[in-house]
Amino acid sequence: METSTVTSSSSPPPSPSPSPSPQAPQAPPANLDAVSLGRLSANLERLLDPAFLNCADAEVVLADGGDEATVPVHRCILAARSNFFLDHFSSLSSPAAGGGKPRLELAELVPGGRHVGHEALVAVLGYLYTGRLKPPPQEAAICVDDRCRHQACRPAIDFVVESTYAASGFQISELVSLFQRRLSDFVNEALAEDILPIIHVASTCQLPDLLNQCIQRVADSSVDRHYLEKELPGEAFSRVKEIRRYSLHDETDESTLDPEHAKRVRNIHKALDSDDVALVGMLLKESAITLDDAHAIHYAAAYCEPKVLAGMLNLDSANVNLKNDSGYTPLHIACMRREPDIIVSLIEKGASVLERTRDGRDALTICKRLTREKDCRKKLEKCKERSKAYLCIDILEQVIKTKSSISEERLCEEVQIATPLLADNFHMRLLNLENRVSFARIFFPSEAKLVMRIAQADSTEEFTGLTLANFAKLKDDLNDLKLRERFDALTKTVELGRGYFPHCSEVLDKFLNEESTELFFLETGTPEDQRIKRMRFSELKEDVLKAFSKDKAVAAIASSTSSSSSPRYDGKVRHGNKRAKLLR
Repeated sequence: METSTVTSSSSPPPSPSPSPSPQAPQAPPANLDAVSLGRLSANLERLLDPAFLNCADAEVVLADGGDEATVPVHRCILAARSNFFLDHFSSLSSPAAGGGKPRLELAELVPGGRHVGHEALVAVLGYLYTGRLKPPPQEAAICVDDRCRHQACRPAIDFVVESTYAASGFQISELVSLFQRRLSDFVNEALAEDILPIIHVASTCQLPDLLNQCIQRVADSSVDRHYLEKELPGEAFSRVKEIRRYSLHDETDESTLDPEHAKRVRNIHKALDSDDVALVGMLLKESAITLDDAHAIHYAAAYCEPKVLAGMLNLDSANVNLKNDSGYTPLHIACMRREPDIIVSLIEKGASVLERTRDGRDALTICKRLTREKDCRKKLEKCKERSKAYLCIDILEQVIKTKSSISEERLCEEVQIATPLLADNFHMRLLNLENRVSFARIFFPSEAKLVMRIAQADSTEEFTGLTLANFAKLKDDLNDLKLRERFDALTKTVELGRGYFPHCSEVLDKFLNEESTELFFLETGTPEDQRIKRMRFSELKEDVLKAFSKDKAVAAIASSTSSSSSPRYDGKVRHGNKRAKLLR
């Protein structure tokens, strides 16, 4: 049906204005129709505001639930503007004696109604109320990735898809045509896997041209066949498979190259569909196939419960960073699903958050470009449960932050030293620690001595470097106990120094990263070299002393605050702020 737009309105005539002076030019008469229509449209739009909730006489109930599970509507307006609603409301029985409002379940009202969100429904209803289609709200139609252009990210696609379901269900043909053109533009720009929701809406709403365009684009892509089989409607997948059969994609289809291998893979996937980890283990033992051969971790990350994936990761030594034919690791798949428990399980088993897809996206980027601003608000309301999207992004950001903040010394502890080259690297790191602590002892000897005593570094032997005589021995004995003890003690010393003297540590970090360690040896080199090094050393000393003053000021404030906020007890000694004592 064709939905008419508002073309006239009755409104009071404008109040008379004073006659213009003879010198002033006569203003053209105002377009009263345009003014009236704009005013009427604005007034009707207010009816969708929550403030007018009590004026509504019906409710549309969304399938996704949550705080915005219902949208109040006005039957007389919708019936006057839409034959669909006129027929529907006419068929309803009279309201109950108690005056209850009719509740329309959107999932039952229109095909695809369970996919429609609050913002999309309000946008389409707003068109019925006002005759105008407003731009989508930013928080519901763009992702949280600041580097995204937001031209074809998933939230933008989802908003138009949801709006298409609503417009088609309400039989608003002009909106369906408009949304179809927008979706067609998305197909040419979006990632292939993000086109799948468009295939569903094109199939449900019977948009054959859009459906053909989507199927051709997906068939030409490298999206995994198992993923398509799981996600697409049966007829659409059959068409994709038929197109691929006559293209280069068929050359990599294991079902054609090795039917027995494909059968075993299907059996493992069926066992996963049944959440039967024990059966998966039996299938692995009975055949030569492995979890990696079946991309079973990818499959479990996409479709299984978190506990099933955890059980799979304990079966055998699966490669958690293995990429499938589409170039995705299991962590990439888990981020597409946005399931926090699965992301955590994979990271705990060694999944890299820095691995990138073929188009350069890492796990965090994938997650962000699937997440609306609405789902990842920084200011969370009190007592509100965080969305899974928010948790996934938070987990990934924390892991990346932790990895980036790990010092080189800590990384050295995690590396298994097994070659002469790595041995040199270990000794170089140890020398760097010695140099750093030596500089600290020069600038504030008493404080550095105290920190070294707390870290028990004063009881270990100083490492002065390797000589030709002991280099070969150390290469064969990389776990030398004394070196390890010294390394651990100096590492703890540096960590304590960062806690007690953060500003000083920042100055030393910058110096050690930018300057040569030769600055430590002021008496070496030509006279000009010595002059330059002494000058730079004086500048460094001044910077450190300024930073040291800042650290003492912060500690004094912390000590004063602690003393003033703590009760005093006569005859008892109170333990002061440890950091403040250390700086005195």
